[in-house]
Amino acid sequence: MAHFRKDFLWGGAVAANQVEGGYNEGGKGLSVTDITTAGSLESPRYLTYTLDGKDGKVAGMFASSLPKGAKGKIFDNEYYPNHVAIDFYHHYKEDIKMFADMGFKVFRTSIAWTRIFPTGEEDKPNQEGLDFYRRVFEELKKNGIEPLVTISHYEDPLALGEKYNDWQDRKMIDLYVKYATTLFKEYKDLVKYWLTFNEINSSLMFLKLVGDGKVSDADYQKAYQKLHHQFVASAKAVVAGHKINPDFMIGNMIAGSVYYPGTPDPKDALAARYEEELSQLYCADAQAKGEYPSFAKRLWDEHNVHLKIEDGDLEVMKEGKVDMYTFSYYMSNMVTTHDVGEKAKGNFAAGAKNPYLEYSEWGWSTDPDGLQLYLEKMYDRYGIPMMVVENGLGAVDKLEDGTVHDDYRIDYLRKHIKAMDKAVEHGVDLLAYTTWGCIDCVSAGTGQMSKRYGFIYVDRDDKGEGTLKRLPKDSYYWYQKVIASNGDEL
Repeated sequence: MAHFRKDFLWGGAVAANQVEGGYNEGGKGLSVTDITTAGSLESPRYLTYTLDGKDGKVAGMFASSLPKGAKGKIFDNEYYPNHVAIDFYHHYKEDIKMFADMGFKVFRTSIAWTRIFPTGEEDKPNQEGLDFYRRVFEELKKNGIEPLVTISHYEDPLALGEKYNDWQDRKMIDLYVKYATTLFKEYKDLVKYWLTFNEINSSLMFLKLVGDGKVSDADYQKAYQKLHHQFVASAKAVVAGHKINPDFMIGNMIAGSVYYPGTPDPKDALAARYEEELSQLYCADAQAKGEYPSFAKRLWDEHNVHLKIEDGDLEVMKEGKVDMYTFSYYMSNMVTTHDVGEKAKGNFAAGAKNPYLEYSEWGWSTDPDGLQLYLEKMYDRYGIPMMVVENGLGAVDKLEDGTVHDDYRIDYLRKHIKAMDKAVEHGVDLLAYTTWGCIDCVSAGTGQMSKRYGFIYVDRDDKGEGTLKRLPKDSYYWYQKVIASNGDEL
């Protein structure tokens, strides 16, 4: 018998920029994702821009990749998959009905900042944007589904990214807090569960992924300064949210991974520990403990980082600790100081392939034991309720006889649910599980539709062609039984 609590929140997760579409409808301004092209496993996504009268493009996903002084621009001859995505903007009622029929108790989505404040600096919010999300949340509640809302999910207004150089300016703090406070007030009776920033640690993990030889101390200075401003913004939002509704549960969101030493060499054990501190614990401590960890100075010194911390910042961080620890988990990493053979790929993956694990066609390892380990370690460290808010298998699905026979996805999810159950049995206070991309969506990393995660197939391809018709996969009916049995029937 499974050990999940009776009110366990089973569901799925998406992000506004990966499902909504309607990029220029309803008064929405341009987000950074709106100038981001499609890519693939072999080729990166590009940001398109104009500078000094000349058009150009640069690999990246954040405004910090744009050349100084560049303005984002949409080119006629480029394909931007997020412009339409799967058109949740017009299909949300149909999609929510399918989630409800599956038995969802919770649905994690994000809000596009630019639907609420098109450039990020307006005095008053865009009413059409507020009304759209109100309709979505009311539809969820009507179907017995709790909204779990990410305030910032790789969705910064392009205008702010250009003007303030991707969170390098402290003015971003107040602009974010204004935006978050607007949401808290508007939806205080509709939304209980909030996340401040999606995978906030990605700023550091991207640098590590590129490799120390290819990034400068200046790059680390920018990443750590951006994070400091985001920590303060998050903490101020938590404080504001609790004043508006004391029942709010506000969490952080970490790109979760465990780091194994590649050999019994003590140097590998140290290297794995240091990787975990940089990639996981630095950001998690700042938000869940409300303070920088003891090893922060070592991390800053490694790259000559000198943070600009203003009076009151550290006190605000302490006051604005999060109520719950939420994270994504797809795979684990192996760290070694020795020469390696084949390298791993995937969601912030680096280092050697683990010979004890299987890997997907995108190079992502399958490691459910790592999920159990992560849950137990982080709950022991922070002692606050936890949610697994992203987990899933990206794969090329084959449509046959009007459905997809995705036993491989069922197998992946089954193993991870068993791992969660074991962690709960060992004392972890786990509130929710939302699988990533519960309906097929645009991949954040590659911009592809062919890398599918969902229980629901969406007829759209990597070139933006297709009917957008929704079809349940085999995994849809399997997850329906999992939810109905509260994890007993796997």
